[in-house]
Amino acid sequence: MNITVKAEQPADSKLAATVTVEAADVNAAVKKAYKDVANRYNFSGFRRGRAPRPVIDNMVGREYVLGLATEDVVSQAEPLMLNELDVVVCGEIDYSQVTSVVEGEDFSYGVVIPLIPEYELSSYDAVDIELPPAGATESEIDAQVDILRSYVTTFEDAAEDDVVEDEDIVTYDVEDIEGAERYAGENRAYTIGSPAMPAEFYDQLKGMKVGDEKEVSWTPEGDDAQPVKAKMTLKGIRRRNVPELTDELVKNDFGFDDINALRDAVKTEIETDKGRQIPMLRESRALNNLAERLGLDEVPETYQNTVYNELVQQILSQVQSAGMTIDQYLAARGIAVQSFVDDMHAQAAERARQSLALDALARHLGLEATEEDIDNEISEAGITDEEAAAAMRKQLVDEGRVPALRSSIKRGKALDWLLDNLNVTEVEEATQIVENEE
Repeated sequence: MNITVKAEQPADSKLAATVTVEAADVNAAVKKAYKDVANRYNFSGFRRGRAPRPVIDNMVGREYVLGLATEDVVSQAEPLMLNELDVVVCGEIDYSQVTSVVEGEDFSYGVVIPLIPEYELSSYDAVDIELPPAGATESEIDAQVDILRSYVTTFEDAAEDDVVEDEDIVTYDVEDIEGAERYAGENRAYTIGSPAMPAEFYDQLKGMKVGDEKEVSWTPEGDDAQPVKAKMTLKGIRRRNVPELTDELVKNDFGFDDINALRDAVKTEIETDKGRQIPMLRESRALNNLAERLGLDEVPETYQNTVYNELVQQILSQVQSAGMTIDQYLAARGIAVQSFVDDMHAQAAERARQSLALDALARHLGLEATEEDIDNEISEAGITDEEAAAAMRKQLVDEGRVPALRSSIKRGKALDWLLDNLNVTEVEEATQIVENEE
């Protein structure tokens, strides 16, 4: 087989080439097509598989058989073509220029291969990111201890003259005035600030005392929602009582000897969690910052769809390995189908953008995927037996997947360079969030 890249190339990340298959391979494909037809159909007067060519031509048509041979030649040539050109397909290859084989003659046809688009980064300098410190800070320990204290929080009736404040649990009657029929009732209870009602509703309750009556109005959520009006009678206020942190409380409720022992345990837990989370956070932020240098408003739809299909296929393979259907998988996790699809598209857009950025970095650095790299990938997949490894390599070649593997290896090397050359600033993020909000 001979492959020639055409002198004139189409735009938009496509590669035009001419493929020529030798006459001997064409003849073999035609012979196989006749044999397949003879085995597939019953021809009167002949045993299955024994019908001669003239009979087959008369019954099903020679053009039909040559069409089968053409499909076979093209499908057999595709992985060889991809390997020789060393390209990764992004979408569907255009075979519209393919005609039909002619027995005894070389067969040439044109193809247009959609490729992963290439972009340049605005900068190839090391990336700057911010990360939380690996160790547990005092404010982080304080926050976790406060969460533990909330577990032993009690609620008590507020004093007679106390007014409604944030996080109070209030009891009240609702009398409909206008459009508040579904809210009307007695002894309703809500926590101030909870998402059960709009913020504007709770804001009107603040400052009320037990026994107060007040006309309030608010607009429920929803595009077509109309403002409602109701009369509120406040009947009760219950207030949080968070116990003071003492050695006695720590010992009785949390099982530690004293406050210091509790804080030490919390510190260890935080640092263990960070040990798992920070490496992932480091990679994610590095990739996101690198991807911003592409300056793309939108990732090309064709490539985004390619990544989407890859992600969905990965999920389907995992689900099938677990002996489940995708419907069972989603139902078990309480995920709606449309939410799953939307999430996959969002992930695909992000991954596609990051992949394009890594491709650009790999090209800039001149990174390559060697034969040793491919062997290492096969070994890391758990295939260490020499015979099995050789079979896997042959399968990769036969299926035209070697270029995709090389692309993945180069991206991996680019990612290693990115992470090795990061400029990291440690920031206590809980504190920074508060400062930014102020």
